Amino acid sequence: MTLANQFAAYSEWRSNLSLTIGHFKSWLSDNELSDAQTDLRLTQLLDRLREDRLNVAFVAEFSRGKSELINAIFFADYGNRMLPSSAGRTTMCPTELLFDGNKLPCIELLPIQTRASNSSVSEYKRFADEWEVMTLDVEDPDAMQDALHHVSETTRVTPDEAGRLGFEVGKGEVDLYRVGDDGLVEVPRWRHAVINFPHPLLKQGLVILDTPGLNAIGAEPELTLSLLPNAHAVLFILAADTGVTQSDLTIWKEHIGQGGNAKRGRMVVMNKIDGQWDELKTQPEIDAEIQRQADSCAEILGLSSRQVFPVSAQKGLVAKINGDAGLLAKSRLPQLEAALSDELIPAKQDIVRDNTESEFGDVSQRMRGLLESRLLGLREQLTELTELRGKNKGVVEYMMGKVRAEKEEFESGLQRYYAVRSVFSTLTNNLFAHLGLDALRQITGATREAMLEATFSKTLSDSMSTFFGQSREALSKSTQEINEILAMMDAIYKKFAVEHGLKLGSPTAFSLFRYEKELDRLEAWCDTHLNSVVSLLTTDKKQITQKFFEEVAVQVRRAFEKANKDAETWLRAIMAPMETQVREHQIQLKRRLESIKRIHQATDTLEDRISELDSVEKHLLQQIQALEGVSAKVRDLLLPNEASLLRAA
Repeated sequence: MTLANQFAAYSEWRSNLSLTIGHFKSWLSDNELSDAQTDLRLTQLLDRLREDRLNVAFVAEFSRGKSELINAIFFADYGNRMLPSSAGRTTMCPTELLFDGNKLPCIELLPIQTRASNSSVSEYKRFADEWEVMTLDVEDPDAMQDALHHVSETTRVTPDEAGRLGFEVGKGEVDLYRVGDDGLVEVPRWRHAVINFPHPLLKQGLVILDTPGLNAIGAEPELTLSLLPNAHAVLFILAADTGVTQSDLTIWKEHIGQGGNAKRGRMVVMNKIDGQWDELKTQPEIDAEIQRQADSCAEILGLSSRQVFPVSAQKGLVAKINGDAGLLAKSRLPQLEAALSDELIPAKQDIVRDNTESEFGDVSQRMRGLLESRLLGLREQLTELTELRGKNKGVVEYMMGKVRAEKEEFESGLQRYYAVRSVFSTLTNNLFAHLGLDALRQITGATREAMLEATFSKTLSDSMSTFFGQSREALSKSTQEINEILAMMDAIYKKFAVEHGLKLGSPTAFSLFRYEKELDRLEAWCDTHLNSVVSLLTTDKKQITQKFFEEVAVQVRRAFEKANKDAETWLRAIMAPMETQVREHQIQLKRRLESIKRIHQATDTLEDRISELDSVEKHLLQQIQALEGVSAKVRDLLLPNEASLLRAA
C-alpha cells in the first residue's frame, strides 16, 4: 500500500471519527443533555480534527533531488512534475504546499526584503498585503508549471544588503553568494512561498515543506525553531555520488539528527542511485556498491544502515507516470514509501487517537454519570411514592418533612461547594499569576533591559540563561498550583460522593511537562546559535539581543500562550462535573418534594404520579442505552487496532 493510499485511508478514518463525534454532539443536544461547557469541548475537538494536518518536511543541500523526490512520492498521479526540478538550484526559498479551501489556487510569495524587519514568517502570515499572490490555473499544466517556477527566482543586491538579509557573502565550503562582476550578489527573490493547490492529498490535510540548503536554513531560524521540530516526518536527502558532505553533516547535526539521536519520523534518503547503474557491471555488483555507500553514510551520521534508504527519485517518478513496474522496483522508491507509511501514519494516528480518546472519554463518562444520577433520583422517588400506597395523611406529611430536611441539609452543604468555588477561583488566579502572559512579559522586559545594558559577553550570556531559568521557574510554580487544585478537587469530589451520593469519579489530570521540554529545546538551540563563546565573541551585542527576542523569546511566548489555553480548558473541565452533579441533585430533591406535596394535597394523584415516573424511568433507560450506542461507535474508531487495519488495507 503506497503512502498516498495509506494517507487517504487515514484521512477517511479521521473523517469518520469527526462524523461520529458530530452525531454524538447532535444526539446530546436533541436529548437536552448538553450544556455550554460540553458543547464547547466537543466543538473544539471537532475543530481540531477538521484542522488536523500531516506535516512532512524535505531537507537537503542544493542539487540533491529533493523536489524530484516530492514529485515522485506525492504527485506522480498528476502525470507531471508539480515542483520545478532540473540541474542546479531550483527551490530557492522554503516552500509550503497545502490546500486552503477558503482561497483560490495560488502561489503566495513573501519578498526577501522582509527579512530586514526581523519579523518572523508566521507574523507576516497575518498580513496578506505583504505577500505577492499569483493565481494557479489548475486546468492548464503548462501555465501551472510556469507559475511554479517563481520559487526559483533570484534577485541581485549589494553585498551589504545581502549581509543585512542574512546571507553570508563569500564564506563557507562553497561560496553560494559571491560578488559578481557588477558588484552585486545574487540572492533568492523570495523569503517564503505558500502554494495553495487542490491536490487530493493536500485536500486531506497533507502539508509538504520543501526547504533549500544550509545557508537558507541558518538564515531562517523559524525553520529550526518551529517548522522542522513540529514536522511529523523529516526526510533528509543526500546524493549517492557525493555521500555525506561537510554541509550535509552540519545540517544533520544541528537541525535534524541532534548529534545522531534521530527521532521517530526522521529518515535519511540517499538519492540518485541511478548514477551507479552501469551496464558493464552485474546487478549484484551494483547493489553491493550502493550498499557500501549507504553503510558509509549511516556510519558518518551515527545511524543504522537500515535507516538509510537508497532511491532514484527521477526513475521512480518516470516509472509511476509510465506504469513501468520493473523500473519502479529498481528505483527502490516503494521501500522508502513503505517505511514512511509504517513510521508516519501510525504515529500520527496514535497522537490523534490519544488526544481524542482523552477528551471524548471524559465527556462521555460525564454524560453517563448524569443519566445514571437522574435514574437514581427517579428510582428514589418511585420507592418513596410506592411506600405511600395505603398510607394515611400523617405518613405523607412525615415523608414530606423528611425530604424537606434532606433538601435543607444539601443546601446547607452547598455552602461548602460555594467555598470550594471561592478557593478554586483563588488558586486559578495564583496559577495564572505564574503562567500568564503578564508574568512572561515582566521576565522578557527585565531580560531585554539587562541585555541592552550589558557591557561584557558574560553579562549577555547570563541574561539569556536567567530568562530561561525564570521562565522554567514560572512553569514550576504553575505546576505546584495545578497539583494543589487537583488535590482539592479530588478531596471535594470524594466528600460530595460520600455525603450526597454524587457520581463524580476522579478529576481530570493536567501537566505542563510538554512545555518544560519545549523550553529545554529552545534553550539548547539558543546555547548553540546565540549563547555560545564563538557567537558572543564574533557577533555584535545588539544583533545577538535582537535575534534573541525576535527568534527565541517569540517561541517561548508561543509556548506560554498554548500552555495558557490548555490550562483554561482544563480548569473548565475539572469544575464542570461537579457543577452538573450539584445542579442535578438540586433538581431531583425539588422534584421529590413537589411530588409528595401534590400527593399530600390530593391522594388520588399517587397512582398517576407513579405511572408517570414509570414512563420517565423507561425513557431514561432508553437514553442510557442510546448513549452507550453512540459512544460505542466513537470508541470503536479509537481502538488501537485501527492502525494495524490501515497497514493491512
